[in-house]
Amino acid sequence: MKIRAAIAPLFEIQTAIWIALWPTMLVLWHAPALLLTPSKISQVFMKHVWSVLSKGIDADSATQALKQALIYANAHGSVLDLGAGTGHTAMYLDRSRVTMYIPLEPNILMHPAIRASAAAAGFTESDGTLLILACGAEDTTAIQQLTSLGQPHAIDTIISVLTLCTIPRPEASLKALVRDVLKRGGVFLFYEHVLSPRVDVARAQRFWTPFWKVFFDGCRLDRPTHLWVERMDGWADKEVWGKEGEDEENVWWHRLGKFVKA
Repeated sequence: MKIRAAIAPLFEIQTAIWIALWPTMLVLWHAPALLLTPSKISQVFMKHVWSVLSKGIDADSATQALKQALIYANAHGSVLDLGAGTGHTAMYLDRSRVTMYIPLEPNILMHPAIRASAAAAGFTESDGTLLILACGAEDTTAIQQLTSLGQPHAIDTIISVLTLCTIPRPEASLKALVRDVLKRGGVFLFYEHVLSPRVDVARAQRFWTPFWKVFFDGCRLDRPTHLWVERMDGWADKEVWGKEGEDEENVWWHRLGKFVKA
């Protein structure tokens, strides 16, 4: 593994600090009580980081084409977007096939950006096509209550884009979401960075994760998310693939998936 590939997370951490340290310090200056809740400091920091980095996340045409093929072609009905961030997934939704966009984002500092992204894609709270949730993906009871008045299996499509690296108890949370929230025949779509099958790359991912998660709101580089999803019971159809031409030494090694609930 090349040294530059192995230390790539260091450059990204430096970029995050350059973007967000001063704005976060200003927030703490005006609201010092936040020092008592480190999780809120992490959310403030991540809000500033993601407001900048998210603008370039789909800058290359190859990534745009991948997401177009994954999301635009398959998402339909009521769509639950896990860890929506700034709501950039909304631009990949086919408005003629998606009846409701439900971005789930625990960091409420991101919600204004979600509203703007959703509105640009044709989804608004005023017409009932947008519902922003502030709970975590692991809180399936709250998701059911907020999206369907307590009725199970209300969601046609669940989307996860660079999110399963962050959520607590990911395997249990995924199973509960699919079991209790997704309709039969509904689809689960994901685009995630995952644990590499290469031993040297995986070693680098595990080395950087304790540092990386501090600056990126709990994100882990070493989760075999695609394998967890594949091993779950209850799929009528499943397909996993990668990014064509992706460097196998990439510490952010990606996998995409489309799974249909039986």
